[in-house]
Amino acid sequence: MNELQKELQVQLEKFRLDKIEPTAEHDDANASFKKEIFNELGALGFCGMTIKEEFGGAGLGYSDFCVALQEIAKSSVSYAVTVSVSTMVQGIIERFGNEEQKKKYLPELTSGKEIGAFCLSESGSGSDAKALKTTAKKVDGGYILNGSKMWITSAGIAKTYIVMARTGATGSAGVSAFIVEDSSEGLTFGKKEKKMGWKVSPTREVLFHNCFVPSENLIKEEGQGFKVALGGLDAGRVTIGAIAVGLSERALDESVKYSLGRSQFNQPIFDFQGLQFMMADMATELEASRFLVSKAAELLDSGAPDSKLCSMAKLKATDVVMKITTDAVQIHGGAGYTSEYPVERMMRDAKVLQIVEGTNQIQRVVIARHLKKQYQG
Repeated sequence: MNELQKELQVQLEKFRLDKIEPTAEHDDANASFKKEIFNELGALGFCGMTIKEEFGGAGLGYSDFCVALQEIAKSSVSYAVTVSVSTMVQGIIERFGNEEQKKKYLPELTSGKEIGAFCLSESGSGSDAKALKTTAKKVDGGYILNGSKMWITSAGIAKTYIVMARTGATGSAGVSAFIVEDSSEGLTFGKKEKKMGWKVSPTREVLFHNCFVPSENLIKEEGQGFKVALGGLDAGRVTIGAIAVGLSERALDESVKYSLGRSQFNQPIFDFQGLQFMMADMATELEASRFLVSKAAELLDSGAPDSKLCSMAKLKATDVVMKITTDAVQIHGGAGYTSEYPVERMMRDAKVLQIVEGTNQIQRVVIARHLKKQYQG
């Protein structure tokens, strides 16, 4: 890490230990999202890190952003994901939106006063996103949206929603992208999903019933929505990878500390070779994940992103965090299976990282496609 990144890490470590860690277990048990924590992260400059300064962002790179997400994730994957998804929404608006859209929506998002949400998945189109059925019918002055989106992070607490809807024929060419505000008539939300993990981060269905969206909220032109959606995926996959790295690091830290302090057969359990091998593998896989995520972020910052490497980073880091958190529970024994220790929550939070931003099966498909193209020319 460079000096700036070290400063960011130190600042966020203090913040998470003071503001998030003391009530992390209570908030998880009660599915309690504290908007003030997100607001404070924004006030410190962490909610719009990759956005240009002219729109209220910090103008930093994804390498810096990944360091920040890793640190937040050590105490709360939920808050790290909220920051990550909201920043992805900002990145889409900055990259594809017009000047009026950028000036209207970005400042409140980059400041952390408001949250952004990304609405692509539907009950019948998760991995097969181009099969979405939500419609946007052209009318005077705008569009009428009808349909629903599933598993939407921050639904109900977000103010700004990027929504993909069908304006044309079947397939990706008929998809368009819209900015929908939370106050829009005809926009409602389903119940909060009861989830295995990420309990602090609300996940809900987003419903559109004759929801009017003005023409000026169309992003680019009709039929460009799938391109807009894909435009945010490389960065989204890298940031999810970064969150996985942070969670892995915390789980390893808890495992080593516990094993040094817990004695059986008159010696610390750390001294048993079976556990040493587990923790050596955990540490090695963690560093491999970190390097992949760092390299992918570096290429994003260079302006020459490598989609294959972004998928590899997400795949590796999230598979690794599932293994590391599972092993962390094993090392803690029966105690690790209780909420008395944080590794139980970490294991639950890790699982969905293998699913969001494209399942890890989809990442393997993406990687294979790049390999085929590479070898066939």
